[in-house]
Amino acid sequence: MTTPTNYSYTKTHEWIQFLDEETATSGITDFAQKALSDIVFINMPSEGDEVTCGESFADIESVKAVADINSPVSGTILETNETVEEDPSVINEDPYGSWIVKIGHIRAKDDLMNAEEYDRFCEEEEQ
Repeated sequence: MTTPTNYSYTKTHEWIQFLDEETATSGITDFAQKALSDIVFINMPSEGDEVTCGESFADIESVKAVADINSPVSGTILETNETVEEDPSVINEDPYGSWIVKIGHIRAKDDLMNAEEYDRFCEEEEQ
């Protein structure tokens, strides 16, 4: 799968797509969903929850493991994706089209990578 160039990425394999200066959607990358394998459950945050750069805001379960999902920014959860909550396997099918949360009131950003930097990072992790 091609890494979308209009998203930014974290070293913990989350993506973020900025909708404007203070609002973004976020999910997990193709690399993360492949490592997890078949995703069966996601423990979503609640609307209004505060999130902090680099800290867990949700966890995701697959047939292989449970993993934290970390926030690439500090802000407030505006919305959760009901489709993903009801059927988390959609992340395996389309990780970049399956946002998990919409974050608003963004106050700080993690050390984010562009697509090219993220691809290099993933190549190094696979070695």
